[in-house]
Amino acid sequence: MSTRIEYDLLLVGGSPSNLTLAYRLLELAKESGKELSICILEKGKEFGSHILSGAVSHPHVLESVWPNYKEQGFPIEAICNDSNLSVLGANGKWDIPPKLYPKSFDKTGYLVLTLSHVVQWMARQIQEKAKEVPNVAIDLFTGFAAHGVVFEDGRVAGVTVTENAQSEEDYVYARVTAFGDKGFVSRDVIDHYKLRDNPQIWSVGVKEVWQCDKDYAGKVWHTLGFPLLDGTFGGGFVYGMKDKKLTIGLVISLDSHDPNMNPQLKLQDYKKHPWIQEMIKGGKLLKYGAALLPEGGFYSLPKKFYVPGALLLGDALGVLNVKNLAGIDRSMECGRIAAEVLHEGFVKNDLTEHQLAAYQARLNDSFVIKESFRDRYFRYTFKNNPRLLKDYLPKVARGIDNGKPLLGMINAGFPNPVRAMFDGMDALDLMERGRDIGPITYHPDYKDIVPDWVPPRYEEPQGFDKTTIYSRPDAVFFAGTKYHEGNNHIDEFNADVCVECIKKYESLGKAVPCVADCTAEVHRIDIIADLRKHGMSLENCIHCRTCEIVCPEVNLRVKPTEQGSGPDFMGL
Repeated sequence: MSTRIEYDLLLVGGSPSNLTLAYRLLELAKESGKELSICILEKGKEFGSHILSGAVSHPHVLESVWPNYKEQGFPIEAICNDSNLSVLGANGKWDIPPKLYPKSFDKTGYLVLTLSHVVQWMARQIQEKAKEVPNVAIDLFTGFAAHGVVFEDGRVAGVTVTENAQSEEDYVYARVTAFGDKGFVSRDVIDHYKLRDNPQIWSVGVKEVWQCDKDYAGKVWHTLGFPLLDGTFGGGFVYGMKDKKLTIGLVISLDSHDPNMNPQLKLQDYKKHPWIQEMIKGGKLLKYGAALLPEGGFYSLPKKFYVPGALLLGDALGVLNVKNLAGIDRSMECGRIAAEVLHEGFVKNDLTEHQLAAYQARLNDSFVIKESFRDRYFRYTFKNNPRLLKDYLPKVARGIDNGKPLLGMINAGFPNPVRAMFDGMDALDLMERGRDIGPITYHPDYKDIVPDWVPPRYEEPQGFDKTTIYSRPDAVFFAGTKYHEGNNHIDEFNADVCVECIKKYESLGKAVPCVADCTAEVHRIDIIADLRKHGMSLENCIHCRTCEIVCPEVNLRVKPTEQGSGPDFMGL
C-alpha cells in the first residue's frame, strides 16, 4: 500500500533563494515553536554542483540572515579592493575613469564568491540549524529533481520526482511549494496561470576558472567591447580569487542577430586578448561551465509572484538587475521575505492566496523590485537603439587599439555627430535620469535571429598562446559531465521540423542555431538514409538551456536530469 508523501513546504531547487528561505524559516519556527515539515529537492548530485555564477555580491542580505557569517566559515574568495570598468579593442584596454560610468559598476567592498561553494555552505548551515529546532522536520534530497508540477483543484499541490510518474512514490505533495529554479519546471506554473504577458529574455554566461602564477585576489574587471563588437549585448568579467585563482567569463545575450555566435568560442576569443593572456600565462584551466541569466527585468516579471499553493523566487521570478550586475542578493531577499510570510501563514493556519499575496506586497516594497523598476529601461535602451553597440562601441574599440580611446569616443559620433549626441542623451535619460516612457514589450529571443546575417569584420588579437585556447569538445571535460544511463533530458518535439530547419540554415551557409550556439558539444547533424537530421550527444550536456532559447522553431525543451546526472560545477 503506497503512502502519500506530503510536507508543509516543498522547495524546488537548491538555489540561494530557497536555501535562504529554509534557514530563515527554521529560525522563525525556533522562536514560535510551530511544528513544520520541509523538503528541499536539488537535482544536482550535491548542493552546488549545478550552480554557476560570476558572483561579485553585496553582502547586505547575507548579513541580515547570517549576521556572523564570517565566524561561521562563509566561503569568501576575496573582497574587492580594485574595481574597474574597461573597454577592450582586439589588443588594447582602456579602464574608464570612475567618474564617467554609473556607480552601480563600482564593486569596491563587495564579496568575490564562488556560488557553488556558497550554496554548499548554506545547505550545511540549514542542517546545523535544524538540530536546534526539534519542532521542524527537514529533508534535504540531492539527486532528486522536480520533473513536473502537480495541479489539483486549481492549485499547485506539489511535483513529480520522476519523469513518468505512475505511483504515489513518484509524487511529493506540499501545502506550499516554492520554485527557485531557472525555469526548468517553474515555467509550467507561469504558463498554467498565464502570469507573464511579456516574455523573459535571456543571456548565457560562459565561465572558466584558472590557476595562475600571479595573485590577483580582490581585483575585479567588467568589460565592454571585444569580442562582442557586432551589436550583441553583453560583456566580460575577470575576478581575482584566493589561492591565485582567476575567474574569466563572458555574458552574451541570446537576442543576438547572429545564428552562429557560439558562446564557448567567443569566450576563447576573449581569452586571446593580450591583457588576459598576460594573466593566464603559465596557468592551468581548472573548470568550465555555462548557465542562463534572466535579464528582462521589471517588465518581464510575472504579474503575480504567487499562485494558489506556490511562490516564485529568484531566477524563477527573474529578479536579476542587469544594470547593477546583481542577482544573488536579490534572490536571497526573495527567500528572506518568503520565509516571514510563510511562517505567519503556518502559525495562522492560513495559506490562502490572500496570505501568499503578502509576499508580493513586501517584495514590491523592498530594494529588489524598487531598483528593478528604477532600472526598468536599461536593457531596453540597447534593444531600442542598436547603434549604441553596433556602430559607436566598435569605433571606440578601434580608438583604443590605436592608443587613443578619447579620440575613438569622438570618432564614434561621425559621420552624424548630431544623431550620436541625441542617441547618447536619450540613453542617459532612460538609464540614469528616470525618463518614463511607459510599459515596454519584448519578444522571445529566437525571433531576433537573422538567418543570413553576416558578422562585421574586426581585427583579432595576435600572438596568443594556443595552449590556453580550448575547443568546445575539450572544454566539456572541464565541466565534469557525468550521466546515468537513460537520462534523455532534451525533448525534440518533431524531427521533421529539425530537418527543414537544417535545410534552411545550411542553404545559407550556416549551422542551425542549436548546433552552433550549444555551450558544450551536444547537438549535431547526422546523415541517415541521405537525410540530414538533428542528433544529440546528451552525455556532453552542461544543462544551460541555450539550445532551447535559440531554437528558431521552438522545437526543443531541456528538462531536469535524474539521479544527480549532469555537469559538476563545484568550484565555479
